[in-house]
Amino acid sequence: MNLIKTKIRDLIIMEPRVFTDDRGYFFESYSKKPLDNLTGKEYNFIQDNESKSSYGVIRGLHYQLAPYSQAKLVRVLEGRVYDVAVDLRKNSPTFGEWVGVELSGDNKRQFLIPKGFAHGFSVLSETAVFAYKCDEYYHPEAEAGIIYNDPSLNIDWKIPEKDEKFSEKDKLLPELKNAKMNF
Repeated sequence: MNLIKTKIRDLIIMEPRVFTDDRGYFFESYSKKPLDNLTGKEYNFIQDNESKSSYGVIRGLHYQLAPYSQAKLVRVLEGRVYDVAVDLRKNSPTFGEWVGVELSGDNKRQFLIPKGFAHGFSVLSETAVFAYKCDEYYHPEAEAGIIYNDPSLNIDWKIPEKDEKFSEKDKLLPELKNAKMNF
């Protein structure tokens, strides 16, 4: 497994070793001990989630408040997405900064998003199947988010505005300056 550090501490892109031949491919998508050893942190993923979305869908920016905040290990099984994580850790020197990475079924990259980050993605292909591991269960009372088009973040979702699709719920999320945070 190759770890790629980003400009934000603890936010890591992971590239697995992929073995290919004329039959197809094989790779280890997750192994706890090597991940913990490589990152210097212990992750205890307890739930896997999967979604399928069509081109132009933007999901996020979502997170759960402490004590139910979640670390996530995200990847794409089919298609392509632009995946974004925003640092919400109040004492972090990179508070309010974000990192985006293209994840696809072809590049097999994974994005490790620690607790204290908002997360979202946009679908760049006709459809995308997105999978992620969480280290905490979903708690509706802890649900929070930031609107995807917050001008202070200025995230380029790689989707023309006319093609953007998002939920009614996500349209109502606050800007970063008004968001609930307790990290």
